[in-house]
Amino acid sequence: MDKKKNISMAVIKRLPKYHRYLSELLRNDVDRISSKELSEKIGFTASQIRQDLNCFGDFGQQGYGYNVRELYNQISTILGLTREYSTIIIGAGNIGQAIANYNKFEKLGFTLKGIFDANPKLVGMKIRDIEIKDIDDLEEFLKGSHIDIGVLCVPKVNAQKTCNLLVNNGVKGIWNFAPVDLSVPEDVIIENVHLSDSLLTLAYLLNEVEEEE
Repeated sequence: MDKKKNISMAVIKRLPKYHRYLSELLRNDVDRISSKELSEKIGFTASQIRQDLNCFGDFGQQGYGYNVRELYNQISTILGLTREYSTIIIGAGNIGQAIANYNKFEKLGFTLKGIFDANPKLVGMKIRDIEIKDIDDLEEFLKGSHIDIGVLCVPKVNAQKTCNLLVNNGVKGIWNFAPVDLSVPEDVIIENVHLSDSLLTLAYLLNEVEEEE
C-alpha cells in the first residue's frame, strides 16, 4: 500500500484509458496482447505502459505479453470497480440530465439513487425512472441514505453551499461540474470537470497546428 501512495496522478489518470481499451479488446475476443501491440492501440509508448503497470505489480510475462482478461480485472480492482458507489446528481439541467441518461456509469458500479433540482418545472419529472426531487429535500434524503458520490451540476453561485451540505452529511466524493474550485476537508475527494478549460486547451492546440502550417 505504501508503494501505491507514491504513484503520480499522471499514472492514475491514465488507468481509465487502459481499462477502456482492455474492455474493447475483451469484446473483440482478444486473449493476450503485448505492450507493443497495446501501445499501437492506446497511443502510449510500450515503455510507458510497462512503467505504469509496474507501479501496481507484475502483470505481464516476457515472450507472452499480457493476459487481457486478467489485466482488465486487475485494473478494475485498482480503480475500485469491484464495489458499488451510491450516487446522486444535484442539478438536473443539460449536464445533469446527460449524466443521468448515461447508463454505462451504472454498468461500472455507479448506481444513481437520486436527482435534485431547485427548478419547480423540473421537480417531479423522471429520468430513467428516477423522479427529480426538490433541492429542499436533499438534506433529509442524505440523512436517510449512505451516498458515496455527489455529482454537482449547479450554478457557480450555489456550488460551495451545496458541496458543504453534501460533505456535512457524509458524502466523501464530489464530482464537480460547476465552474468553480471548491474547498473541501482533507478526507473528501473532489474531481473537478471544467468544460471550458478543456475547450480552451483544444483551442490552444488547434492554434499551434495552424501556426505551424
